[in-house]
Amino acid sequence: DAAMRWGWKQPSVIPGFGLTLGYTLLYLSLVVLLPLSALFVRSAALSWEEFWDIITQPRVVASYRLTLGTSLVGASMNVVFGFIVAWCLVRYRFPGRRLLDALVDLPFALPTAVSGIALTTIYSQHGWLGRHLEPLGIKAAFSPLGITIALTFIGLPFVVRTVQPALEELDDEAEQAAASLGATRWQAFWRVIVPSVLPAVVTGFALAFARALGEYGSVVFIAGNMPLKTEITSLLIVTKLEQYDYAGATAIAATMLVASFVILLVINTFQWWVSRSYQRGV
Repeated sequence: DAAMRWGWKQPSVIPGFGLTLGYTLLYLSLVVLLPLSALFVRSAALSWEEFWDIITQPRVVASYRLTLGTSLVGASMNVVFGFIVAWCLVRYRFPGRRLLDALVDLPFALPTAVSGIALTTIYSQHGWLGRHLEPLGIKAAFSPLGITIALTFIGLPFVVRTVQPALEELDDEAEQAAASLGATRWQAFWRVIVPSVLPAVVTGFALAFARALGEYGSVVFIAGNMPLKTEITSLLIVTKLEQYDYAGATAIAATMLVASFVILLVINTFQWWVSRSYQRGV
């Protein structure tokens, strides 16, 4: 019937589909759609030539490139190290495990400005780590590398907290069966574990990437904010607002919003494809 065709589950402990969908659309409209609509309406006040001139200025394009590039690198690094941290917390028991598990959530609790100041203090030329990196020719603070470090710091919990439940629910019998069939540890890891947790990994990557795109507080201190070099798009938007250039700020924000939506749509589509492929394989 229609209910089965649309995937409705009956009976339900919450109100019917119509009422639930109505509340959902109302909530999303008030919290998400209206603010975004106001952004595009404000940008529509510009002519196409004015809009294009604003979003293609060399300073603006450089900020796009820096923001997207560092966000992608930071999210990719979090996939690797976040998986390792989640694996360590799930598979091993050791002294201080609960403390380490709590420290993972520290970037959530810290104000972003505090995170930025702390990272700048550590990685600056005279910081605890920066003074050892400087003789090696590695400039962490006030460089794209510093921005990547900040984005990796604030994005790590998203990957860990997404992958950790997937690893906890992973059945050990599948690994044991693979071992009994002659598979090595690496073969069991790549053919059993990775396909099982890949949807969670992609979700964690998407969350970390989305957070990095809009990050401001933790980046503005360690970036150095040099135009065409270390100026992120969020800072450029704030600069436009401080100069009362609301049209320019909304044009840049609208462009970044559309680009972010397209990228996240591609990631979510890939996640859906991975989940569907895994379910078919199972």
